[in-house]
Amino acid sequence: MTTAVIVDVVRTPSGRGKPGGALSGVHPVDLAAGTLTALLERNGLESRQIDDVLMGCVSQVGDQAANIARQAVLAAGFDESVPATTIDRQCGSSQQAVHFAAQGVIAGAYDIVIAAGVESMSRVPLGSAGVGGADADGIRRRYPEGLVNQGVSAELIAARWGFERDELDAYAARSHQRAAHAATAGRFADAMLPVVTAEGIVDADETIRPATTAEQLAGLAPAFRTPELADRFPGLEWRITAGNSSPLTDAASAALIMSEERANALGLTPRARFHAFAVVGDDPVMMLTAPIPATRRILDRAGLSIDDLDAYEVNEAFASVPLAWQQELGADPDKLNPWGGAIALGHAVGASGTRLLGTLLAYLEHTGGRYGLQTMCEGGGMANATIIERL
Repeated sequence: MTTAVIVDVVRTPSGRGKPGGALSGVHPVDLAAGTLTALLERNGLESRQIDDVLMGCVSQVGDQAANIARQAVLAAGFDESVPATTIDRQCGSSQQAVHFAAQGVIAGAYDIVIAAGVESMSRVPLGSAGVGGADADGIRRRYPEGLVNQGVSAELIAARWGFERDELDAYAARSHQRAAHAATAGRFADAMLPVVTAEGIVDADETIRPATTAEQLAGLAPAFRTPELADRFPGLEWRITAGNSSPLTDAASAALIMSEERANALGLTPRARFHAFAVVGDDPVMMLTAPIPATRRILDRAGLSIDDLDAYEVNEAFASVPLAWQQELGADPDKLNPWGGAIALGHAVGASGTRLLGTLLAYLEHTGGRYGLQTMCEGGGMANATIIERL
């Protein structure tokens, strides 16, 4: 069977996803195009060698409408013969792009493919695409009380697993501390692409706050409580705040994936191979619990235990998500997001999947680890899971 390998992963810095953020003046097409160009330049490739570009993006309206993947390919100066498509699996969109890319290589449909992601949450605010089918009669009949936003789902998880506010804030502060330490030590430097803006060069994550403490976060008010929701969920303590949630973020990221045979023929060094894939659905009201069954499924498919893994990147959409995952799987907290997670590094939803992949790969290379797991909670109650093996 053909082996799919990762040759390179790049990303932009994370900018705050609001007007005035470091990357808010950059069009998302140009933000994504920069990652595509960098992969070619760093690996001595010509664009005609790329069989396809698969790009995750969640809010596909406004500046991100009309197949942003194809527009990014053209903006990057790729040959017009290179196709591209845009994928929406909510927060896991670019992780799903990675799955499709690697599976295409394994199936023999691709030799060389780029999986990427982009989201400019300052220019296309989260929710710009509307609620979609949530108002459909079939959905209302099945869920008569209505679905909820992800912040409320994070609250329901905190309540079910019994996480107190101080525990959530301590986890969030730890994310910033770990990310700040990793950044200072240069752990993100190899994959980081400086972005030129009208104000200057952005070459570091704007979202990391090194001085963050749990005591500071304790002063923030709950972010998702409304009178209507308080009536719907009586007794809920409302513990989720802006401080223990991932920030709105602007960013792009991309991974160069190919067959091991083609990498060797081109004189490129495969850095990791794809060991296993999984994707699952789960309760759409709890919504963010799906990484738990996704992890169980992928470990079963891979014939591995949680202790066989050297690191796990579990997306920090909210602090309650990785904490619940850790408790259910009996996972080692030292291996969980060891260089910080999305609470500090940002969650540019369409781009987070490939960003996490790059962080996981770099950590395995730095520590000499063999297996790494990546999993991502997704809107609608889904999750992708990926296991890579460092080569």
